Amino acid sequence: MKKPKKLRSQKAGLPPGSLVAIGEQKTAAPSLTVFDYDNSGFSESASSDLSELTQNNPQLQTRWANIYGSLDPASLAAIGTTFGLHPLVQEDILNNAQRQKIDAYEDYLYIVLHRYELNPASLELTQDQISLVSGRHFLLSFQERQSKTFEPVRQRLRTDRSNLRKAGVDMLTYSLLDAVVDSYFSVIEQFSDRAESLEPQILGRPKPSALEGIHQLKRCVSQLRRNLHPLRELLGNLYRADDNFFSTDTRLNLRDVYDHTLHIIESLEDLRDLSTSLLDVYLSTVSHRVNLQGRRLTMIATVFMPASLIAGIFGMNFKVMPWLELPSGFLFAMGLMGCIAGAMLLIILRRKSD
Repeated sequence: MKKPKKLRSQKAGLPPGSLVAIGEQKTAAPSLTVFDYDNSGFSESASSDLSELTQNNPQLQTRWANIYGSLDPASLAAIGTTFGLHPLVQEDILNNAQRQKIDAYEDYLYIVLHRYELNPASLELTQDQISLVSGRHFLLSFQERQSKTFEPVRQRLRTDRSNLRKAGVDMLTYSLLDAVVDSYFSVIEQFSDRAESLEPQILGRPKPSALEGIHQLKRCVSQLRRNLHPLRELLGNLYRADDNFFSTDTRLNLRDVYDHTLHIIESLEDLRDLSTSLLDVYLSTVSHRVNLQGRRLTMIATVFMPASLIAGIFGMNFKVMPWLELPSGFLFAMGLMGCIAGAMLLIILRRKSD
């Protein structure tokens, strides 16, 4: 069962750095995976006891600790004491409503990323926050729930001849950033597939469900596009920064991730324009169908208008009227109505063919 969502209002009046969990708790209990590695060795461990992270001293040069799930303030405070994390960093880790950003401290970088999943059936976009703390010889990653986003990086570390083991924390940080950005391409492809499936529904006989699908597509594309602009700024600052956290080769790789982000944003721009075009086509198609139905009704009313006129004339309450006393008067009136209606229908059809 999900716990009720905690809002920012609960922190009103508290001093900066107060550890209060904000956001939805998406896992029942947190879990920990630790990778220790360097050019000489590699070790991997998993546990549900977060205290092991504060008790064990790494035997190898680089440590990557990944924590799934929401943390309680006491556990995060213990981790913060072990790795020297600023109280504001701990506060932001507990706040799952952060925008994507980077904060530079003396001995580490704090990076906030977002991961997205799209439900193809309902076209609902789910956002998870990922917090990275990149130090000199360690990297801490905090995720709201388990995912396969970082699995390619783990597989590379498990490979004996992996170049990632020979590199430092800066290359690991780049690899995680690249994995998050690459995960956006899957969401973009699902958006494109949904847009293609909407086109035949709109060009045929559009239903209200097609209009709902267009609005959902446009809303999700706008949400993702809006949230990716801070990521572009974040990556731009990373590869342009003149500091000693990233080597020259890693900065070149970060520039490549930055280019991927620009490509994703351009793709979202195209999808937004496509969704707007689909909405215009839907409205035009519905308007055209309404006009056709109005023309049919107008033609029917025009054809039967003379008959209504003749029937109204013969329905007047006069004692002396032509043909009322004749035995064939009714047939004559009906024949006159049919002839006039047929002549008008013929005229309308000839004008339509012209």
